Amino acid sequence: MITLVRRATALCVLGAALAACGTTGAEQAPRPAPSAPAPSPSPSRTPNPTLAPGPAGLTPVFEHGPRTDGTKDAGRDGKQVALTFDADMTADQGPRAASGERFDNPGLIAALRELKVPATVFMTGRWAEEYPDEARSIGRDQRFEIANHSYSHYAYTDDCYGLPTVSEDRMRSDLERAYTAFEKAGVPNPMPYFRFPGGCYDNAALKELSATGVTAVQWDVVSGDAFATDADAVTRQVLDGVRPGSVVVMHCTRSAAPVTEEVVRAVVPELRRQGYRFVKVSELIGAANGHA
Repeated sequence: MITLVRRATALCVLGAALAACGTTGAEQAPRPAPSAPAPSPSPSRTPNPTLAPGPAGLTPVFEHGPRTDGTKDAGRDGKQVALTFDADMTADQGPRAASGERFDNPGLIAALRELKVPATVFMTGRWAEEYPDEARSIGRDQRFEIANHSYSHYAYTDDCYGLPTVSEDRMRSDLERAYTAFEKAGVPNPMPYFRFPGGCYDNAALKELSATGVTAVQWDVVSGDAFATDADAVTRQVLDGVRPGSVVVMHCTRSAAPVTEEVVRAVVPELRRQGYRFVKVSELIGAANGHA
């Protein structure tokens, strides 16, 4: 689905998490647009699917895949769902990381590997700078794909859960600075997908990013894992919300989302029991394009 108006798709708990993100320093000069990322050395990689530009050439927005339900029309793929994880960190959180606060979640990544679950990680550039070994490990694992969540986690609209904002003339350089951070960390194949901080965007933001060739990726299921302490409640929220083609938003930050690993360990077997197959966002976008 392509939506060309600002979408405020979030529950209160998600808004609180997004508002908790901090600030960053000055931007760097832009790097070349990420519309055609360098191919991975692995021969099994296929070209990265994106959506066609929207009306007037605006950046396209993807919210969910085809709503196939496992009938004969769904073919061999059956019901698909994509788990996505936002790896948030901003420049002002550096001292907190230095004092021991954890903005990564190795246990979650290990659980996804153990359960053999593909996933898409939307990573800020600052997170990649703080955890380059983890960013590289995730990026080199064909089970996962890394996508862009901005460098600074500044909002791209003026009224986004209290987040500081990026001016229009710096939106593209903020996005591209994240790709530069991924490159420095050794991530081999970052995807041409972008998740707006806070999920907030408008036509001005879509216009500013159109030259980069990215597809903006939203979601249709809010897990509610941000700052949650009741894993059962989050699990129920995910299971109640998932439909064929769903994109679920969760977080890959231990300090802000401490129960996410537990939720994943509960959600995955239940959704598999219901006939769902886990895929990366790229596969859902490919299916939306009719290539799956």
